[in-house]
Amino acid sequence: MQSLSRRRFLSIAACAGALGARPAAAQVTQWHATALGARATLSLAHPEAEAVAERVWAELRRLERIFSLYRADSAITVLNAEGILRAPPFELLDCLSLCDRIHHASGGRFDPTVQPLWAAHSRRDATGAPDRAEIARAQAFVGWSGVRFDSQTAQFERPGMALTLNGIAQGYIADRVVALLTREGLTDIMVDTGELRALGGRPDGSDWPVTLRAPDRNVLEYLGLRDLALATSAPHGTLIGENETTGHIFDPRTGQSARTGWQVISVGGPSAALADGLSTALCLMDREEMENCLSGFPGMILRHVS
Repeated sequence: MQSLSRRRFLSIAACAGALGARPAAAQVTQWHATALGARATLSLAHPEAEAVAERVWAELRRLERIFSLYRADSAITVLNAEGILRAPPFELLDCLSLCDRIHHASGGRFDPTVQPLWAAHSRRDATGAPDRAEIARAQAFVGWSGVRFDSQTAQFERPGMALTLNGIAQGYIADRVVALLTREGLTDIMVDTGELRALGGRPDGSDWPVTLRAPDRNVLEYLGLRDLALATSAPHGTLIGENETTGHIFDPRTGQSARTGWQVISVGGPSAALADGLSTALCLMDREEMENCLSGFPGMILRHVS
């Protein structure tokens, strides 16, 4: 099974700091499983860890049935195949509303309807050069204005359109998991779905350690994370096509992958979903455009650009 996106590993660590006076709360229990199509580790310190873990796994399975492009029965797959989805789940509508905000704030650079471009580029011929006619045909199906959604339906205006939420869903899922764990009484949480969401710090009182790496795995920066989300996008972090020469972030205006020259962009703030979507959009901007875009999202900051 392929993953929700490029992520190959998922980890969740949390402890019930508020229950520290209860001896059972200090016991750390760990599980290994598959979630969102990735290898997953869940570590919990909670007096009812088994029950909490079951609810976490159930939530991840539920969210995968909404957002995964690789499940035939997921909400987004049905929408892409049929052009309409009746009674769309709340989480899909919520995520699409965030997409709409980021789309307008980014001047249209963030556009989840680029899925036809991704598909066209992934079918490139052996020379590595895109078929311009095919790219032009795919680009005809791109355009956020062609997406309509409300509590009754989500639908496309034109047959052939398709969505990918891989530029925001990882962050959105991280936020949802943190919300679930918070309701369960856990206070020190780190969720890594490919994007990071930290609540509180580590049980020893220190910040959650984060290492930013370039696509070649070289270390760019060491950070400490506390009560903050952090999302990182690398235009060439994932390469597609037969020769794997095309970056996975596409410019809806040109039909080509990002060519701004940025290696890594990280955005921090209170929402992992917004950080995820904004870091994707910023890959298609210059520095001044980045600052202008982020000004419309209080609390969201540019943490790293290289």
